Amino acid sequence: QVQLVEAGGGLVQAGGSLRLSCAASGRTFSSYAMGWFRQVPGKEREFVGTISASGRSSSIADSVKGRFTISRDNAKNTVYLQMNSLKPEDTAVYYCAEARGSGLSWSPQVYDAWGQGTQVTVSS
Repeated sequence: QVQLVEAGGGLVQAGGSLRLSCAASGRTFSSYAMGWFRQVPGKEREFVGTISASGRSSSIADSVKGRFTISRDNAKNTVYLQMNSLKPEDTAVYYCAEARGSGLSWSPQVYDAWGQGTQVTVSS
């Protein structure tokens, strides 16, 4: 089965940067779109970004546009989330996910494999 392992979370001051990574195994990584979501306690999981299987197309949520970038390296079976100019409201558990198909995917319902999550805390 698919395994997704996130890394790179932590505590950072407002204005700082972090890069999250997500290593995938279990099926042909380059055939599936990937996504990043985040969640805070008591709230629904929120879309952050998605990237197509080839990596040629991507989409970022308006709330983080201009600050976050999603990318992937299919040779390394890894997807990344570069987070710059972090704000306290970016504090959440961040999850990577693998979609059922190859195209951009915004809804959690079209993802069938999820990582365990990594905590990002931004202090003011």
